[in-house]
Amino acid sequence: MRIGVDLGGTKIEGIALADDGTTLARLRVDTPKSYDGTVAAITALVQQLEQQTGARATVGLGIPGAVTPSTGLVKNANSVWLIGQPLVSDLSSRLEREVRVTNDADCFALSEATDGAAANAPTVFGVILGTGVGGGLVVHGQCVQGPNLITGEWGHNPLPWPRDDERPGPACYCGKSGCIESWLSGPGFERTYTARYGASTSSRDLIAAASAGEPTAQAHREAYGERLARALATIINVIDPHVIVLGGGMSNIPGLVDDVHRHLPRWVFSDSVATTVVRHMHGDSSGVRGAAWLWPRGSDA
Repeated sequence: MRIGVDLGGTKIEGIALADDGTTLARLRVDTPKSYDGTVAAITALVQQLEQQTGARATVGLGIPGAVTPSTGLVKNANSVWLIGQPLVSDLSSRLEREVRVTNDADCFALSEATDGAAANAPTVFGVILGTGVGGGLVVHGQCVQGPNLITGEWGHNPLPWPRDDERPGPACYCGKSGCIESWLSGPGFERTYTARYGASTSSRDLIAAASAGEPTAQAHREAYGERLARALATIINVIDPHVIVLGGGMSNIPGLVDDVHRHLPRWVFSDSVATTVVRHMHGDSSGVRGAAWLWPRGSDA
């Protein structure tokens, strides 16, 4: 049995999975706004899942950040109380076993590559299109992590092949302009609509209006799909993955996958595009499931 924990800014979710991927137990608690409270909450969550299932499990954890291998300390975390803390060693000590930790976008990609929409594909690029834009790369069932711990951070590259009206592009919180995230995140989708049409509305309402045939919303939604295809073409040109899985709230736009497939051939450096772009299978559960799959089948606690 394996336990996965997804540490979010507002909630911590835990899941116990059997070797075949069956969910044995699931729990969710609010995220404490302190480091000590977070460690205690994760420890208690794992213990409760083991009590419910009657079995000791391996433990994997997805976090909104990364752990620097040389120091064991957390960096780049949205939950700022984690930054600079020895989260892995503290949890391993509390739970009396090794705890594997990786970025939450990597967990999404691993989940979909293991038993999701890209199950058993040799190379999978998982895409998060939500409040931010991130991603993860899985090769032969293993998350790829480079020396800078930024594998999959495609959202902070510039939107490729920009048109004149896309330069220099919206300002991004990273300090640059025109980042893919500033165009393709949910907030970016809303801001770029307001900048072009002068009206402020939510991404949910924009998508609904586009589906109903409202002209400006429809045009903005079409532009989103074409920009996403341009951005993903650079991923294909560099990595050439077998499957790209779309996740996050913006991935639920009706017809988005079809739009991407339609536009990709113009931008991919090939006479045909064999990469398959698919929508997620496990949705919001992919993060916590991927954390569990940090321990492959047959692993022992």
